[in-house]
Amino acid sequence: MTPPSLQRHWRAMLYVNAAVMLGVFVYKLNLQPYVPYIHLLVDYHFGFIKRALIGAMVALFTDKVPVWLVFAIGGCAWLITAGLFVQLFRKTFGFDDEHLPLFVFTAGSPFFLKNFMFALGHFDIYGCLCAIILLLVPARSLAIVWLATVFSALLILIHHIHLLMYVPTIAAIVVLRYYLTQGATKLNVAVGIGALLGLGALFLAAQFLGTMPIPYDEFVRYLQSRMVDPSRTALIQFAYIWYQPLTKEVQDTWARMPSNLAGVPVYALLLWLHAPFWRFFGGTLRALTDIRHRRIVLAAIAIISLGYLVMFAMVFDYSRWLSSWVTCMILLLHAVRTLPATKGASPIPVEDRKTTRLGWIVTALPRVGIIRPF
Repeated sequence: MTPPSLQRHWRAMLYVNAAVMLGVFVYKLNLQPYVPYIHLLVDYHFGFIKRALIGAMVALFTDKVPVWLVFAIGGCAWLITAGLFVQLFRKTFGFDDEHLPLFVFTAGSPFFLKNFMFALGHFDIYGCLCAIILLLVPARSLAIVWLATVFSALLILIHHIHLLMYVPTIAAIVVLRYYLTQGATKLNVAVGIGALLGLGALFLAAQFLGTMPIPYDEFVRYLQSRMVDPSRTALIQFAYIWYQPLTKEVQDTWARMPSNLAGVPVYALLLWLHAPFWRFFGGTLRALTDIRHRRIVLAAIAIISLGYLVMFAMVFDYSRWLSSWVTCMILLLHAVRTLPATKGASPIPVEDRKTTRLGWIVTALPRVGIIRPF
């Protein structure tokens, strides 16, 4: 096999990835969007309620919510996220042949856009979308700190678990793109600390003050009043999660722990299949000029990972959490590339047969899942 034919393999992977994503979308259309549909029904009709921002926005435009709106809103969010990521990759690396494998191992990863397609309608993608925007906009003034704060507040109102899921990555992007390049001053440090305190207060309010103030049966009747077809009660069978205390969520998670841990070898294998990406990330980190920058990036990775470990102990959607963690690492790589470096990291080898085989396997995998692998 000649090197030019190996290069053609990487181009072919892009078309296969597109076909796989389309297939996942068609498959998703045949599944019932239980929890995503409820998120479009719950609003602030009874006062400040956690997980109600999206439903409140939908309520501004319609009193009756059709099921297809889940796929319409989720599909638009996916298309915007995918389009902006392509633009981000072009900005950071370009689309020359030597960076094509990196694009396959990121955009084509079953952890990233494919899994967002499978989880269409869930809220995870909004954190990713906000982070990509913050990687694309200029980072020369406090405006990026304010924008990140607004995005983070909106994410917490969409679902308070975003405080652990994407807010740490958003904070890391701001630190790497703004504070490390523009320098710290009394003003911008004070604004940053104030933003963190404000977001922490908002999270506590959502977690402990955003409980449903009405009986469960009345809540279900209200949800049915907003449905185009109230007879489809199966779609709101998970309405109890708005009443479930944190202690019950943790209890359920640990009760499922033995079966969830059975998926760890599969997750480890999936992460190993991305070995070329991890090596490139490590090379990018080692190439940074300032050792202090390297330590800050490592600290950011540790903090982001700690947030996901807390999530793993509290909520059992392990496939989603791991997929979002890998997504955060992909986004963090783009932020790290904005820092001064002695040289660029060695690209993922285009002409290496083992890497090409890994690329094909990653390309063929349609998604990771929501709770358990696949």
